[in-house]
Amino acid sequence: MPMPEEHDVIVVGGGPGGAAAAWALGRAGREVLVLDRDAFPREKLCAGWITPEVLADLEFTPVDYPHRFLTFEALDVAVRGRHVTLRSPQHSIRRYEFDAWLLERSGAPVVRHRVREVHRAGDGFVLDDRFRCRHLIGAGGTRCPVYRSLFRDARPRDRRLQVVTQELEYPVNDAGTDCRLWFFDDGLPGYGWLVPKADGWLNVGVGALSDRLRHRDDDIRRHWRLLVERIDREGLADTPPGAPGGYSYFMRARGQGADRAGSAYLVGDAAGLSTRDLCEGIGPAVRSGLQAAESIVTGAAYDLSTVDPHTLGNPVVRLGLDFAFTRLRA
Repeated sequence: MPMPEEHDVIVVGGGPGGAAAAWALGRAGREVLVLDRDAFPREKLCAGWITPEVLADLEFTPVDYPHRFLTFEALDVAVRGRHVTLRSPQHSIRRYEFDAWLLERSGAPVVRHRVREVHRAGDGFVLDDRFRCRHLIGAGGTRCPVYRSLFRDARPRDRRLQVVTQELEYPVNDAGTDCRLWFFDDGLPGYGWLVPKADGWLNVGVGALSDRLRHRDDDIRRHWRLLVERIDREGLADTPPGAPGGYSYFMRARGQGADRAGSAYLVGDAAGLSTRDLCEGIGPAVRSGLQAAESIVTGAAYDLSTVDPHTLGNPVVRLGLDFAFTRLRA
């Protein structure tokens, strides 16, 4: 059997968290390899919402970005039918373009490989008997093999915090520039969204806590149908949505176990870092990826409690939504 390829750092997962870590490590002169089961660019179900903090963390501006990029100056937020307009500039991108650009920008070599087994070997790790590294970053999302192999037994996920979604991104004649969010409508233990993209693309979807739906004998697909009816009734898109896709992920439990095990790190959705008010994951993934890189380079502590658990800047709205979600999770 051939000897495994030797690397300083391996990042499993080429999404925003993994790309951010690879970018920071490369700038620090560290040798890094990214493994991902998919070829980039690849389709990725996601609202594609990014905050101004993401741009600051990754040190780029809208002018630097070569693909579709839209800024909306205000958010139309409705909580159980009561509307409020939040003056909080935010941005949207298409993940198909954004992830590939970030990964290429990192300068790291990328190998298409689906990691199945990870085990410790001496002071490092061996992946599928093919790759060996001293430092390992798990950025493979909810089903990250690094989490499964090295962290699952010590920090099992709380099924009460599993979010399920129905979502679609599709072309329309005019997506507009109004971003809309609906919380807790029709008994939904979560929220729906309509996020416009540049050049005639639109992302719509619903997400909710699976456990709460199950206890109510409810179904996320019913709430998708209600969202489609709303879009038609209120004339929010000139083209109706087609059939959605779906996925699930876990949010972070308070006091959850360690996100670092020796020289192995979890970032982004692998660590359950979606925000508590909007379940937004790109910003926390980027911030945690940068922190993992800093810990590897400088030996700094890896403390994800410093990653902001909220997306919105308005303290009243974000604390109110956090309280509502906390009650829903009880």
